[in-house]
Amino acid sequence: MTDATPRFEQAPAPPGRLVRLLGEWTAAQFARPGLVRELRHTLPAASAQQRWDLRTADHLDHVGAQLLWDHWGQRWPEALELLPTQRAILERVAEFTTTPPQPVARRGLRQGFMDLGAGILRRFGDVKDFVRLIGQLTLDLRELLRAPHQAPWRDFSGHLYHIGATALPITALVGGLIGVVLAYLTSQQLRQFGADAYIVDILGIALVRELGPMLAAILIAGRSGSAITAQIGVMRVTDELDAMRVMGISHTYRLVMPRAMALSIAMPLISGWTTVAGLLGGMVAADLSLGISPIFFMKALPAAVSLPNLVLGMSKSVVFGILIALIGCHFGLRVQPNTESLGAGTTASVVTAITMVILVDALFAVLFSTVGI
Repeated sequence: MTDATPRFEQAPAPPGRLVRLLGEWTAAQFARPGLVRELRHTLPAASAQQRWDLRTADHLDHVGAQLLWDHWGQRWPEALELLPTQRAILERVAEFTTTPPQPVARRGLRQGFMDLGAGILRRFGDVKDFVRLIGQLTLDLRELLRAPHQAPWRDFSGHLYHIGATALPITALVGGLIGVVLAYLTSQQLRQFGADAYIVDILGIALVRELGPMLAAILIAGRSGSAITAQIGVMRVTDELDAMRVMGISHTYRLVMPRAMALSIAMPLISGWTTVAGLLGGMVAADLSLGISPIFFMKALPAAVSLPNLVLGMSKSVVFGILIALIGCHFGLRVQPNTESLGAGTTASVVTAITMVILVDALFAVLFSTVGI
C-alpha cells in the first residue's frame, strides 16, 4: 500500500537542487492536523537555484495547488516541470487568487487637509451625540418625577454601592498620601520664613477646594468610568442593547440615568471622604515636620477654610460625577460589536473623562476667582 501523505524530496541538480513532490497533494490529505503548517515550514524557498518537479506527485488538486502558489509568492518558479493537467490547475489558481499590486497613494497637502476636515467632523459628531444624550437624560428625569414608582431604584442602589462604598479604601489611601506629601513640601518653604502656622491655611484651601474633589474625580473616572463603559460595551457585544430596543426599553432610562444619579450623589461624599483623609495625613505630617499639634490644627482649620470654599468643592464634585457617568455611558453606547472596539472605547472613555475633569476644574477656578470666591 503506497503512502499518500503529501511530502517532498530534494536531490542535487546543478546549479541548485531539484525538489520532487510525492504523495497526494489533495484536500483530503491536508485535513490532517498540523500537516499544512509543517509543509509551509519545511518546503524550500522558491529561488532561481530551485527546480520543481510536480510530475512525481500521485495527485494534485486545487487545494494543493493553492498551497504551492502561495509558497512561491504567487509567481511561477523559473524552473518548473509538471503535467498538462497540473498546469491547468495551477493556471486556474493563479488567475483567481493573484493579488494585483496596489499603487501607493501619495499623501499631499490636499489629502492632509481632507483628513483634518474628516477628523473635525467626526469630533463634531461625537459632541452632537453627547449633547443628545444629555437632552435624553433630562427627559428621563422628567419621566422619573412623573412616575417615581416605575424608576429603576434597584439599579440605582447597586450602582451607588459599587461606585461609592467600594471606592472608599483607595480614595482614603491616595488622599492621605497626597496630604502627607503636600505638608512635607510646604513645610520646607514655610520654615524659611517662620510662617509654620500657615500650613493649616495652605492644606485646608488646597485640599477642600481643589485637590480633594479633583483627586476623587480622577480616581473615580479611572475606576468607575471605565467600568461603566465596559459594562455597556459588553452589552453591545452580546446584543443585549438590541434586545432592549426590541422590547421597547429605553437605554438612557435603564442604563444612563441610574448611573448618572448614583455618581451625582456618590461623588460629593467620596470627595469629602478624600479631603478628610488628606487633611488627616497633612495634620500628621505637620506635627512631625513642624511640631504643629493636631489640636492647634483642628482649631485653626475652620478659620482657614470658609464655608464658600467648602460649598464650591462639593458643588464641583456633583458636576464631576454627572460628567464622568455621561462620558462613560456615551463611549459604552458607541462600542461596536467586537472586542477591539470595546478596548478602544474603554481607553478613550478614561482619557476623555480625566481630561474633562481637569478642564472643568480649571474653568471653575477661573470663574469663581473672578467673582471673588
